[in-house]
Amino acid sequence: MIEITGLTKRHGRRTVVRDIGFTALPGRVTGFLGPNGAGKSSTLRVLLGLDFADAGTALIAGKPYRELDRPLRTVGALLDGGGAHRSRTARAHLSWVAASNGISRKRIPEVLELVGLGEAARKRAGTFSLGMAQRLGLATALLGEPEVLVLDEPVNGLDPEGIRWMRRFLRSFAAEGRTVLLSSHLMSETAATADDLVVIDRGRIAARGTVAEITGGHAGLEEAFFALTTGTDGGRTR
Repeated sequence: MIEITGLTKRHGRRTVVRDIGFTALPGRVTGFLGPNGAGKSSTLRVLLGLDFADAGTALIAGKPYRELDRPLRTVGALLDGGGAHRSRTARAHLSWVAASNGISRKRIPEVLELVGLGEAARKRAGTFSLGMAQRLGLATALLGEPEVLVLDEPVNGLDPEGIRWMRRFLRSFAAEGRTVLLSSHLMSETAATADDLVVIDRGRIAARGTVAEITGGHAGLEEAFFALTTGTDGGRTR
């Protein structure tokens, strides 16, 4: 699972994440919500070893990301699109990633088919639509058959059919006893996909609990979100 405890992150004199903590459990999809600038990206970057915390810990399967042996076999991540070089084909991109983590190339056609890119294996990433790039990013995340997925706006650029496919895939992934941490701005989709929610606002945890617990007393997740992050509820100020 994912365990974040007492995490603090500063950029210069500005504290962007302040003493936050939450868990994302196996067998469940955890939605990670917050306004722009709330600290979501900073939290995910520390979790995935792309940045250092000033205090606290962020653990995946009991270890910091930097201490994982062949990390793609433990955690797959999709941040800021797929990250593939524009001149590389989908298959070449996955081949390079597989080699870097000791993953058999036999896995490449499997993940391309899984994400719906089987017929695009020889196409260059620079020709991909935004939705195709997202699918390639997910294929990269799944390459090592990880137990944990960390995804930032995974349905960005997907059409309605792709969004529905992603929802079903994440639900089935979690149903196998694996862990999903999902950051998104799409309230209705998050409510339909997640089991648990963590809401962050101005660098602090505003709420955490099941979807039912967070939305209780509200018309839906969007209303609950604005009540938690702006202090308003149906036009009333708290």
